[in-house]
Amino acid sequence: MNKKTIIRTFEKIALYMELLGENPFKVGAFRKAANVLELDPRSLSEMDDILKLKGIGKGTGAVIIDLLEKGESDLLKELEIEVPSGLIPLLRIPGLGGKKIAKLREALGIDSLDSLRAACESHEVSKVPGFGKKTEEKLLQEIELLGTKKGKLPVWQIETIVKSIEAEMRGISEIIRFSVAGSFRRAKEESSDVDFIIVTDEPSVVREKLLEVLPIEETVAGGDAKLSVVLDMADLVDADFRFVTEAQFATALHHFTGSKDHNVRMRQIAKSKGMKISEYGVETEDGTVKTFDSEKEFFAYFDLPFIPPSLRMDGREIDRADEIAGLVTLEDIRGDFHMHTTWSDGGYSIREMVEACRKKGYSHMVITDHTHYLKVANGLTPERIRNQISEIRKLNEEYDDIEIFCGTEMDILPDGRLDFEDDLLQELDFVIASIHSNFNQSQEQIMERLHAAISNPYVNIIAHPTGRIIGQRDGYNPDVPQLIEWAKQYNKILELNGNPHRFDLAIEYLEIAQKADVKIAINTDAHAIDQLEHMGIGVKYAQKAWLKKETVVNTWPLEKFIREIIRK
Repeated sequence: MNKKTIIRTFEKIALYMELLGENPFKVGAFRKAANVLELDPRSLSEMDDILKLKGIGKGTGAVIIDLLEKGESDLLKELEIEVPSGLIPLLRIPGLGGKKIAKLREALGIDSLDSLRAACESHEVSKVPGFGKKTEEKLLQEIELLGTKKGKLPVWQIETIVKSIEAEMRGISEIIRFSVAGSFRRAKEESSDVDFIIVTDEPSVVREKLLEVLPIEETVAGGDAKLSVVLDMADLVDADFRFVTEAQFATALHHFTGSKDHNVRMRQIAKSKGMKISEYGVETEDGTVKTFDSEKEFFAYFDLPFIPPSLRMDGREIDRADEIAGLVTLEDIRGDFHMHTTWSDGGYSIREMVEACRKKGYSHMVITDHTHYLKVANGLTPERIRNQISEIRKLNEEYDDIEIFCGTEMDILPDGRLDFEDDLLQELDFVIASIHSNFNQSQEQIMERLHAAISNPYVNIIAHPTGRIIGQRDGYNPDVPQLIEWAKQYNKILELNGNPHRFDLAIEYLEIAQKADVKIAINTDAHAIDQLEHMGIGVKYAQKAWLKKETVVNTWPLEKFIREIIRK
């Protein structure tokens, strides 16, 4: 349990109460408690008694006790049952928060996307106080936009679903081993379903236990070879579980990972050798079926190197197989240069983040808390950042196996100014600049802001350069090719934000950047220790753009990082 989880639970409780039209003072108590914890610079382990903090009352304290003792909140579970499930998708509509949804529910009985669409089309929404014709038209546009994405869930949502399913499968003793397959394994930005390959000698037992422990909305098909269900996990999602033997595992995993075009190319290669590939193995010319201990062995049988799932796209990856050895891998990563602590909106202290990075074997890292313009994230004032620099310098002296650099994620303000003056930036080792506000500005204004940052001699990197959130918003529409040209001109780094909510820069821009010889940093933007694990999926996404090891500054040895970035 960490402070960030408690904060998120408070915020979710407040939102669900708001959706139900609860007393605003009750809602406010949970938001106030969340803010109290957000502004407290200590991590949960550093607090003597969290229940004695000013702003933590009886109700919020009971939630904290639940979380500490059971890892979940009884109140939140009750609210999740009480809130009509059709209201939750409405939160995906930009500009429609809990308070407005509650108002529409009370006035018009709105309880789903369909009922909101009907109310907009009949012009009932514009009659509700606080809503007008323009708002009504905008809502209708956003509903239609959501409709075009029907059946597709963003990777960050799929990741949560996959982790939940994996946790249940680990508790089934009859499962020998398993792996996720499909488009999630290929690090696709969106997926319509989830696929698992399961090795078991007792498929019928495993099938029944899966039906027992998973939130099943509908069972589509069930047998000893495959279980197909629809799961109710915030959104409805199709899930397939395929039961195989140990000998079949490698080829089944390859087959159901896809992509379709990749599999077609592999079957063509096999056919040219008089063989056939299926999920059960490779049928040779004499009719025997050859199986493999691993996918690596499977590819080697066809004189190919192991092709990472992230590269299995359109079949052309087979023509570029000789380039694979030079691509960035997770094992190449020596540091993470974008993370947050309890000094701003992170869930853990600096020391706790350092210890987590040490466990990952990193040789260096950068602490980059927010700056004071971003008040919602408890951004640091110049005085606080100088105090933090002092703390980091002292802490760094305690370690001889990792170098801790002082950094910041500094806001690029709406008028193009930077949130800190140059004299303060000079005191920092590493400066990230990013946009968090006024996304609706013209492209010209956005580019003026980005140029002011990237041309500043003390800025090292532009973070999440487009501001997109996959499945939720497109970002602020910068001219990315121009930004890449500036990065080349000013010798600056562009970020691939590996948080699966973002994957920013996107693949097409990463490809352009590499061709321009622009440096890329794969960062997690971690606000908690577990989010440092996003480096893995971030690297997979980088591989989809065929990023080479030398392009990625996280692979550089400490000495080179200091020479070319810190002391350039």
